[in-house]
Amino acid sequence: MPKVILKITGMTCASCAKLNENALLAVSGVSAANVNIATNKATVEFDEKITSLAKIIEAIEKAGYGAHELNEHDHNHAAMEDAQADKKARNRFLGSALLTLPVFSTMLFGELKLGSEILGVDLLMWTHAILTAIVVFVFGWHFHHSAGKKLLRLSFNMDSLVSLGTLTALIYSLWAMFVGQAVYFEAAAAIITLINLGKWLEARSKGRAGQALQKLLELGVKKARVIRAGREFEIPIEEIQVGDILHVKAGEKIPLDGMIIAGAAALDESMLTGESMPVTKKIGDEVFGATLNQNGSLQIRVLKVGNDTVLAQIIKMVEEAQGSKAPIQKLADKIAGIFVPVVMVIALLTFLVWYFLTGNLEMSIIPAVAVLVIACPCALGLATPTAIMVGTGTGAKNGILIKNGETLEKSNQIDVVIFDKTGTLTEGKPKITDIVPFNFPEEKLLKVAYSLAKLSHHPLSQTIARFSEERKIEPTELINFKEISGQGIIAECREHQTTVRLGNEKMLRTGKIEIEAQAEAVIHKLATEGKTPLLVAHGNQLIGVLGLMDTIKADSAEAIRKLNQSGIETVMLTGDHRRTAEAIAAQLGIKKVIAEILPQAKSAEVQKLQEAGHKVAFVGDGINDAPALAQADLGIAMGTGSDIAIETGNIVLMQGSPAKVFSALMLSQKTFRIIKQNLFWAFVYNVIGIPIAALGLLNPIFASLAMSLSSVSVISNSLRIKRFKL
Repeated sequence: MPKVILKITGMTCASCAKLNENALLAVSGVSAANVNIATNKATVEFDEKITSLAKIIEAIEKAGYGAHELNEHDHNHAAMEDAQADKKARNRFLGSALLTLPVFSTMLFGELKLGSEILGVDLLMWTHAILTAIVVFVFGWHFHHSAGKKLLRLSFNMDSLVSLGTLTALIYSLWAMFVGQAVYFEAAAAIITLINLGKWLEARSKGRAGQALQKLLELGVKKARVIRAGREFEIPIEEIQVGDILHVKAGEKIPLDGMIIAGAAALDESMLTGESMPVTKKIGDEVFGATLNQNGSLQIRVLKVGNDTVLAQIIKMVEEAQGSKAPIQKLADKIAGIFVPVVMVIALLTFLVWYFLTGNLEMSIIPAVAVLVIACPCALGLATPTAIMVGTGTGAKNGILIKNGETLEKSNQIDVVIFDKTGTLTEGKPKITDIVPFNFPEEKLLKVAYSLAKLSHHPLSQTIARFSEERKIEPTELINFKEISGQGIIAECREHQTTVRLGNEKMLRTGKIEIEAQAEAVIHKLATEGKTPLLVAHGNQLIGVLGLMDTIKADSAEAIRKLNQSGIETVMLTGDHRRTAEAIAAQLGIKKVIAEILPQAKSAEVQKLQEAGHKVAFVGDGINDAPALAQADLGIAMGTGSDIAIETGNIVLMQGSPAKVFSALMLSQKTFRIIKQNLFWAFVYNVIGIPIAALGLLNPIFASLAMSLSSVSVISNSLRIKRFKL
């Protein structure tokens, strides 16, 4: 099903988000909808055969909000919009504060009078009334406007509470000043001012929470130097096509994904991997848009443009993650959906009970107003999305792409991490270390091996092919080529009309080829040294063994040590010979090894651990590990540029570093802890605050201050994730 991201305008609190979510889910053909109050975006999955984007937007508009599909224009103007929202919120606060200050300060001194009266009311009281009316109706107009729109549709949000509370205080005070009762102009003005202060602080904090995505958006290059028909000229990046040749000078960013066809340089790829160490690139190497050419002049053939580039995919993944929700948010969403009407009922009951007990209008209205303004659905609504925004943004900055909020919750439960060996714990670039022929010339042994290996894309086969080509070995013609997963390669030699094989012991035993004691000893020795033995057979005879060794990644052992120390069990899974696997595992500190396993059986091994009660993370290179990544409770795909679009992984590690596995789990767990803290305090705040206000123990001014700061405290707590050391 297609997925679309919409920008929604007019939302002010969690109740708005829930209202829009319900409106979207009510549209026939919409299978899923997440509305995020922190980003003002909605992620919608729908069936194009049943509904359309126009109908989806219409549903949001009927709910009283605006919406349009997020596009490049919105991305480019996101920072400008944040700055404008910040400025508008600041001006509202400063304007209301300027007019509230004289009302508030003179009220502190009790019955001050100017001596002149209009309609029997002192001029100073009229001044307070006018200033308060300006604060409430001018600098608080956005609350009343939003509340009025919702009322027309018989729906309510936080603005409804603020509007009702301040209008009640103002109208009561206008009545009271004519009948000689105590007035609460300062309360009405202070509520608007303090909530405006909270909205300003919230806008600033939300801007900081979304900085990571904005910085990713700013990485892209606007123009590129293209070579066409022998001429070099600069054109906008949107006009570049696949196949174009670009010229990139030292100190410039690579405009788009491509391949170097001339030159060499050191590139800063920290925007992809989070690592500042430059990477040397030469002719034939892939490069990625927005990485920095530190030295050298390069000519690059463009391979990907637009939304196909690695940077575009990272931005899309981070954006979707920030628009997602963790399952723990479900309770908060349910409460947010009924929160405002329930608070209104509580406020009405508060008024009625106080009036019944005291018969005093003033003593009844003030607690009711306090209930209205202290209630805060915003803290509940912001608890999860702000933490997800900061957590996923921090991860992206460090080459860790967390796909959704559910991943954060899953990461918190993991107790076993299974590593695929080749390309994950090792470099995936083995070298030939031993050539052991058995009564057969070495050159002919390599000729047979090369003839088979050159037809395969397996990393071990490619190693043999490269080695043979360097030795100038000439291959022979083969027919009936067949690659058997988990065993090796078999074909027919046209020249000698005989079967040739390259593979492991299982392949030879299946072909009923005898492995003598001498060969057994060689195989055992190579495996004990951590090398992979590959057997070569010609006809029914074993003619030699090749020993290949894959280099262990520099940070593999450290990653395993940290995981073991944190109480997470580590397991290595490989198709290698058991003795080879155990030798490598011993070097890494891994105690449990699953060896000689076929690729298609990896997911079954994951399932076995799950059935034993474990929560399992599987770490693979994302090429032939898709079933295991999908089966695991948490799939972690090790990627360089080409693996970024792996759909089966919950987390994608751009650098392909084992150390990032530990960092990803720790960051996810830290983010989830922050989510739980935010939800706890948001619940506690409302559960304690509303009863205190209903009992008349809380002045509406302090209630409005507490309400404003509750949202800010949730966002500030989320921003602590930025300080997490990866």
